[in-house]
Amino acid sequence: MHKPAPTEHQVHELIEHRWSPRAFSEQSVPADVLRSLFEAARWAPSSSNEQPWAFLVTTAGDKENHAKMLSTLVEFNQGWAKHAPVLAIAVSRLAFAQTGKPNRNAFYDTGAAVANLSLEATSRGLFVHQMAGFDAQKAIELLEIPSGWDPIAAFTIGYPGNPESLPETLRQRELAPRERKPLDSFVMGGRWGKPASFIQK
Repeated sequence: MHKPAPTEHQVHELIEHRWSPRAFSEQSVPADVLRSLFEAARWAPSSSNEQPWAFLVTTAGDKENHAKMLSTLVEFNQGWAKHAPVLAIAVSRLAFAQTGKPNRNAFYDTGAAVANLSLEATSRGLFVHQMAGFDAQKAIELLEIPSGWDPIAAFTIGYPGNPESLPETLRQRELAPRERKPLDSFVMGGRWGKPASFIQK
């Protein structure tokens, strides 16, 4: 299933077609394709070129580690994410490697890396669903994440599945129209709350 964004202004088709389904096919993702996705993440921009990201990744074929990572998700997310062939957790290094000083942009930069990965996935007919609903402390303990690194998001990667495979409430959400806030609510000009001049009609 594909659900393009009903954009009001022209954007690249990769952005238009990127979305976050919960219905995934159990078809495995080839290793060379996964390498390309994380290569895209590798080339994301970051403050001082610090690249403060790391990814813990499991596939459905690695049953022990996949089950362990799946157990860090909240129950709601476990219900649908267990069908996705790839499960990952994005982790950020909280301090600069060279100076040890706090890196206030670490989460921002890790998000940029996952955005790159998501668009590369879209270009290959894959979808990524990112999740805040997971137990970060459990992930640290179970996955042996070292001190100074913080797990910030979990995500699935896979090919689109059949929405009919989802429970009724999730199926309705899967099929519902996509919506976003209007540009004039968050693109501001010279002061807060004043829409930028190019937004005003």
